[in-house]
Amino acid sequence: MGSQARGQEFEDQALVHLDRVFHLALRFTRNRTEAEDLAQETYLRAFTHFDQFDPGTNCRAWLFAILRNAFINQLKRRGREVPGLDEGELERLETEMADGPGPLESPEEELLKRVVGAELLAALDRLPLIFREAVVLADVEECSYKEIAQICGVPMGTVMSRLSRGRRLLRRALEILVREREEPRRVR
Repeated sequence: MGSQARGQEFEDQALVHLDRVFHLALRFTRNRTEAEDLAQETYLRAFTHFDQFDPGTNCRAWLFAILRNAFINQLKRRGREVPGLDEGELERLETEMADGPGPLESPEEELLKRVVGAELLAALDRLPLIFREAVVLADVEECSYKEIAQICGVPMGTVMSRLSRGRRLLRRALEILVREREEPRRVR
């Protein structure tokens, strides 16, 4: 394939996902500048290795896998620990998030109706990366379990477990944020 044809195919297949790649990078990094750098690095790697992309497969999932690997490499280069919770740390996190007043009296659906977008983003940001990525890939990016497993390089059962735990932690984080928002009103 000539370089012009290769460039056109890359445009047709990969560049259409630029917004989604950037938004996922933003969810991972939580910083606009770092997300821009990460998205740029993702596309540079994708273009350089576009001959490894299998036409007819899911290009978005392929790009997300490159983005995730680039992000993990950035964490390692900076000397930061790559997220991977053991069961004990998960239990500690769940206990930490469960501390505070008892459950809200309103049903979950009502809670979600009252939560504004900013609170949802804040709650997502409270999740450890392995759970945040599973929830974002499934519920925001609408990836299948199989796609998430390929992107994250883990078995499908691990994806389902992380997604279940991630959603549970997200629900708790949302409840805490709503309580914090309503607390000043109750004091008056």
